[in-house]
Amino acid sequence: MHAALAGPLLAALLATARARPQPPDAGQCRPPGSQRDLNSFLWTIRRDPPAYLFGTIHVPYTRVWDFIPDNSKAAFQASARVYFELDLTDPYTISALASCQLLPHGENLQDVLPRELYWRLKRHLDYVKLMMPSWMTPAQRGKGLYADYLFNAIAGNWERKRPVWVMLMVNSLTETDVRSRGVPVLDLYLAQRAEKMKKSTGAVERVEEQCHPLNGLNFSQDTARRWPSASQVERPHWNSAILDILDFQPPELTPIASSAT
Repeated sequence: MHAALAGPLLAALLATARARPQPPDAGQCRPPGSQRDLNSFLWTIRRDPPAYLFGTIHVPYTRVWDFIPDNSKAAFQASARVYFELDLTDPYTISALASCQLLPHGENLQDVLPRELYWRLKRHLDYVKLMMPSWMTPAQRGKGLYADYLFNAIAGNWERKRPVWVMLMVNSLTETDVRSRGVPVLDLYLAQRAEKMKKSTGAVERVEEQCHPLNGLNFSQDTARRWPSASQVERPHWNSAILDILDFQPPELTPIASSAT
């Protein structure tokens, strides 16, 4: 990866990371008034038995669970087989995701970032590590989590990672995100529920299909100028929303209204 892109984006993230206010309810939406107010993000595939296509997002499930309407939860409950983006319950998936983030040929981040930016990044991570104990919640401490463990779980081995993955990491090292650690993201929560309910599960993508597009991007200074900075987009969701596919067959897709069951 060229430092041309890594420099402007990392600099923008570091410039706003400390200054951005973190209210207690940051990232939270108002509770829905009724089922009719909800968008189900659920499509039906007309067949017998029916199949469903459901859109999810990579955030702690507690942030969005109350906004998922009953018809989507009923579709999940009724499905015998559930297919996710990746199999997040498979240890190989987690290991492969970690490996694909590393720089090749034993390189370190210090080798590819401008010197001044590298040291700004290091100082920022030192600041985050210092603040981590005050960011943690009583519930996290009650589960046996402690600050050093949490920091290493998020930022461990950062000096060996590719700049694009370090950008994602820095974006998640805020007080709000740290306080959500220990709560599974929606995809993982649904996968865990599927396992407990003895459903058949699978994945529609391989780790390589996720990693190679990011790792293979051909960056240039011109590309860097066109990308939005963190000052333009306060909290960019670098991880795009994904589709979890339930009992997939080649479909005729029909949207389901949120009031449907």
